[in-house]
Amino acid sequence: MSSILTNTSAMVALQTMKGINANMNKTQAEISTGKSVGSARDNAAIWAISKVMESDVKGFMGISDSLALGSSTIAVARQAAETVTDLLTEIKGKIVAAQEANVDRAKIQTDINALREQITSVVGAAQFNGLNLVDGSQSTVNVLSSLDRSAASVAASSIQVNAQDLSIGAYAAKGVLAGSSGASGAGDTAGFAIDGAGGTGTIVIDDSVDAFAAGDKVSITIGDRTASYTVTAEDVAATTTADIVAIGLKGAIEGLGITGLTVDYNSGTAGTLAFTNSGTVDLSVSAQFSNAGAGGLGALSSVDVSSGPGALAALGNIEAMLQTSIDAAAAFGSVQKRIDIQSDFVGKLTDSLRAGIGSLVDADMEETSARLQALQVQQQLGIQALSIANQQPQSILALFR
Repeated sequence: MSSILTNTSAMVALQTMKGINANMNKTQAEISTGKSVGSARDNAAIWAISKVMESDVKGFMGISDSLALGSSTIAVARQAAETVTDLLTEIKGKIVAAQEANVDRAKIQTDINALREQITSVVGAAQFNGLNLVDGSQSTVNVLSSLDRSAASVAASSIQVNAQDLSIGAYAAKGVLAGSSGASGAGDTAGFAIDGAGGTGTIVIDDSVDAFAAGDKVSITIGDRTASYTVTAEDVAATTTADIVAIGLKGAIEGLGITGLTVDYNSGTAGTLAFTNSGTVDLSVSAQFSNAGAGGLGALSSVDVSSGPGALAALGNIEAMLQTSIDAAAAFGSVQKRIDIQSDFVGKLTDSLRAGIGSLVDADMEETSARLQALQVQQQLGIQALSIANQQPQSILALFR
């Protein structure tokens, strides 16, 4: 039955045209945006995943900036520590020269003072964007290093950088070593040599005149090894602080395991350590007091080679300070290497995330191009089919002629 009111063929052709046009619009959108999933309407699940990954990429780009800043800051601190090590090495050479009796120790001391001022200058200038990791103003600094995602939660992780104190702070003399053999520098340093096969010497810890404060430190260097004890608040509260320090030093010295060296503590004589060398090798012993505010290299401010005992004490003290600067440079080098490795990893991880996002939402342009060609052909055929369907009612007019 033919009808002039209902053209079924035209309706079918029209619906087909609508479908073709819808697919054409989608394909053209993919071509213009380069994405097969451009909105949540296209594929809600894939779009949601891609947006979470895109936010992580933005986060990791910020982390890359943080790692670059951290690496630069640590590089400055490492360079400062290495420079301080070089300067301390020069000072050591001059201290060694001062061991000879027939030298002008006053001129050597002048050179040491100049090098000491240069160390102060280096430490003060070793800042990056206002952050100084070697002047004692910081304890630890955290460098943002990663975003750790677990299901729907995300947490930031950091690399902890331990600051190093290479400052020469305000030195407060207390004379706690004044009763020792070869005491010098107002009793802040002591030095003597112990001959092999029976040589002796005495270190006396005396706080009867100048009381200890929490953070004060006494170091004893024997040969090329150093033992130290740092006074705590509990030690200060006790009535026998000098004895506590002496006992602590005795244990630390015995822990060095020096062959032939015996350290005796006489409880009847407050704070007294008696050294005996029963070995065959002569040993040099030096002690150094450092007050709590003196900084990591505070002992350098009391180095005085103008006398024989002072020169001998300085020889032991410079070894401890050299080790401090060497340890600082090594610590900075290790953490900078770790940050550089993390920065390289974050860069590669960001690239991988971008590639993953692309595989989820990017359009396959080769496939899209082929699909567009097919849809254009379908569109042309659909137009012809609709034209034919629209002409069918006109054939009914022949029945009325």
